[in-house]
Amino acid sequence: MNKMIGIVLLVAGAILLYFGWEAYNSTASDVTRAVTGEPTDNAMWYLIGGAAAVLIGLYGTIKGK
Repeated sequence: MNKMIGIVLLVAGAILLYFGWEAYNSTASDVTRAVTGEPTDNAMWYLIGGAAAVLIGLYGTIKGK
């Protein structure tokens, strides 16, 4: 059961990373970076959440029963 949850988290994390990358490279993020020097909050949350889900999913997949 733990390996299945790990795999689901890996897939969800990969999807979040994809959406985060797309949001980071969007026009809105480009404008925000030009004005404030930082990307949009949505892009950062997608990237952080995706990275966390991938790491937890990897751990669950490798160490799962």
